[in-house]
Amino acid sequence: MVKIYHNPRCRKSREGLALVRESGKPHEVVLYLDNPLSREELRNLLKMLDISPMALVRKQEAIWKEEYKGKELDDRMIEDALLKHPKLMERPVVTFEGKAVIGRPPKKIGELLN
Repeated sequence: MVKIYHNPRCRKSREGLALVRESGKPHEVVLYLDNPLSREELRNLLKMLDISPMALVRKQEAIWKEEYKGKELDDRMIEDALLKHPKLMERPVVTFEGKAVIGRPPKKIGELLN
């Protein structure tokens, strides 16, 4: 089953969801701002993406700039920031068959699902 971590207010996330729906594959929409990830879920997602926690951070978000930018942070501290402020997570993230992509650009979603 396809899983999309979705923020309905984000244009790229809405485009990603449209691609998932167009694929015709069964899917689950995770509204991660309403239901934040657990540490285990976040770590599983990072593993599927094969990236460090920092690579999942939206560095232009005001929260990041105000609270974290310029500080020396280890992976655990960055995970803590993502868990405390789910808005910091890049979006959309789509998982399928043990792999995941950040849907920027959206064509990455199509590549994952094909």
